[in-house]
Amino acid sequence: MTSFITVNRLGFSWPDGDRVFDGVDAVFAGGHTALVGDNGTGKSTLLRLIAGRLAPDTGGVTVSGIVAYLPQDLPLRLGDTVADLLGITAKQRALEAIESGDADEAHFAVIGDDWDFQGRSRVTLDELGLDHIGLDRTVATLSGGESMLVGLAGRLVQRPDVLLLDEPSNNLDGSARARLYEAIRRFPGTLLVVSHDRALLDGVDAVAELYAGRIRTFEGNYAAYERAIAVEQEAAERAVRDAKAELNRQKREFIEMQTKLARREKAGKKKYANAPAIIRNAKKNQGETTSGRVKTAMAEDVAEAKEEFEAARSEVRDDASISVDLPETSVSPHREIALIEGLKEGDLYGEGVDLHVRGPERIALTGDNGAGKTTLLRAVAEAARVPYGFLTQRLEFLDDASSVLDSVRSRSPETDPSLLRTRLARFLLRGDTVFHKVGTLSGGERLRVALATVLSARPAPHLLLLDEPTNNLDMTSTRQLQQALTAYQGALIVVSHDEAFLDGLGLTRRIRLERGKGISAED
Repeated sequence: MTSFITVNRLGFSWPDGDRVFDGVDAVFAGGHTALVGDNGTGKSTLLRLIAGRLAPDTGGVTVSGIVAYLPQDLPLRLGDTVADLLGITAKQRALEAIESGDADEAHFAVIGDDWDFQGRSRVTLDELGLDHIGLDRTVATLSGGESMLVGLAGRLVQRPDVLLLDEPSNNLDGSARARLYEAIRRFPGTLLVVSHDRALLDGVDAVAELYAGRIRTFEGNYAAYERAIAVEQEAAERAVRDAKAELNRQKREFIEMQTKLARREKAGKKKYANAPAIIRNAKKNQGETTSGRVKTAMAEDVAEAKEEFEAARSEVRDDASISVDLPETSVSPHREIALIEGLKEGDLYGEGVDLHVRGPERIALTGDNGAGKTTLLRAVAEAARVPYGFLTQRLEFLDDASSVLDSVRSRSPETDPSLLRTRLARFLLRGDTVFHKVGTLSGGERLRVALATVLSARPAPHLLLLDEPTNNLDMTSTRQLQQALTAYQGALIVVSHDEAFLDGLGLTRRIRLERGKGISAED
């Protein structure tokens, strides 16, 4: 029987009264579906509601079969073992007791019919490239990516009918992502995954979009979804143009009608100027009645045209674009940016790393986790011969207690605040948003504040270093980041596992690092 998820008239609010869902409906029956939408629309919240981690205020969720849920941030304790993450510790202890001669029925109850749990766990770990990890390894000895893959293995070991994944490829390097994609591809049940990983999104069967408080499902992968939305938006924009033209026509006719009635009224007054008062008043009342009726009818036509225009305009998405001009970041092709010779960091880089950056190069640093990409970025910052900006993974330089405007002003204290606000507006940080505390912003907003802060600095940065900038960004925010980086005219070095993101940056060079060898490939 095909497993399924049914969301029926779902309503949910946070304790502070913030309404997330109000009567949402959706059905996911078999196959692999990506749940997409901008940050803050409730994607992770919906997964938690489906998994039973949260309770809806109204409506409900029905799920058939066994459900396994992998959250974005695994609850990890450093002393936990791989067996704990796999959820087989109790079964291991029961099996060990039975093998030692303890025939207590409780041990058999713990294992049930799952006598092959150890072998299945080992096979699952091996398929995810974790063959080097023993069941007794502790969380403290695992990388973030390894912990996520072990967590996924634990869910797969349960043999669930429904699998819920929240940003599973975060913190995974290229090879680990490839194994993740293969594990997802092999999963036979109903899969619902939240992700901004383009490669993962292009491998699903359907895309469910969470937008404007409702869910719509599109058949096909993310590329097919984008095409469908593009067709919709083209039609919506055409409808806006048509509705605007009709509204303008109705307004013109209304003005022309008013002018005509005024002339008619003036002519009537002149015609009956010498007529008895009773006739003048009768004609005046007759004219006013006719004029009022015509004006009311035409005013209603204008109001109806305006409503149709507003309705058409509401269907056009406000996917705002970043548009910035950054001539002050321009550098000469011959400008020395940074020079590193024989960089060594224990056994990380083998014989050492040499890196020469000159002019407005756009370089991608790639490689598996632990290859030393972040370490090399820090070394480039130390060796920089020009002003630079460094956006670390966690954007630690941002002060969560400061306002957006104060954050930017901290790097450019002599600049007029009105000019800074203009710059922030170009980064889509407008109105009262500039007075919001940085700590209250979404991931995409924080990144735009960080970019605005760094790029508004005086002196302007001629080198920009970014470490995994798209982690936790939705597709809209990733696109906006690409737009900002396209306008940047200095040298750029980016660490990222997001190939789709890198492909949009106009790279001039790629450098691949391998642990113990340093630079293993360059093109």
